[in-house]
Order: sequence, then structure tokens, then C-alpha cells
Amino acid sequence: MASQGDNSADPWDKETKRKFQNKSKSEYYDPCQEAAERSIRCLNRNGGDRKMCADYFEAYRACKKEWMEKRKEDRKKAGGGFFF
Repeated sequence: MASQGDNSADPWDKETKRKFQNKSKSEYYDPCQEAAERSIRCLNRNGGDRKMCADYFEAYRACKKEWMEKRKEDRKKAGGGFFF
């Protein structure tokens, strides 16, 4: 994985959940944005060579997967539907 300065913080911690729930309806919030930005910076540094940035892409996918699973768990606990 992308270990260079990789922050393995929980993408759906209490603070992230609070920010997501308190954002305006028209505002998009992604706790994995930092991982996405790292992968873009890697592409820029390496002339668009995706193979050189595979670890960054994997870190982003893992973050997104964990975030979505935790959101799903929270919806189940709340017992309600969630509309995108």
C-alpha cells in the first residue's frame, strides 16, 4: 500500500461522520479525498504511468470500501433508509 505518509485513520470515524451529517445537502463530502489526491499527485510525478501508482490506487479503493461498509452499518443500526 501507499506507505509514504499514508494516514491509516478510519475513514468513517466520529469526526468524519459528524462532518458528513452536518454538511449541506448540495455539498459533497469524501473522507477518502486525501488518498485520491495522493494518487493524482503520483500520476503527475510519473507522467501518467498508472503502474507506478498502483499502491496509491489500492489505498484509495481500500479507503472507499471501508467507508461505504461503515456507512452501511450505520444505516442498519439507525434502522432507516438513506437517500443519495
